[in-house]
Amino acid sequence: MKKILTSFAGMLISVTDLFAQQDKFDLLPAASYDRFIVYQNLVIFWIGIISLIVIIKMKLKEVERIQKMGINKEEKNIPVLD
Repeated sequence: MKKILTSFAGMLISVTDLFAQQDKFDLLPAASYDRFIVYQNLVIFWIGIISLIVIIKMKLKEVERIQKMGINKEEKNIPVLD
């Protein structure tokens, strides 16, 4: 048990060293025009995701409506035009 705790403590100390050595870097581009493009792409991405969710909800409502009406079941005595 003592070996496990000491090895865990050693790993924890080595991981904190790795985090302390990170250099500062910019997440977004420095130019305001490029930053605008990044935000614009994020907005378009989220609008696309929300619209896909709405379309899926509409399709599910349509399927439930068809099942409630019984259109999806086959009828046995349907008149056939021959």
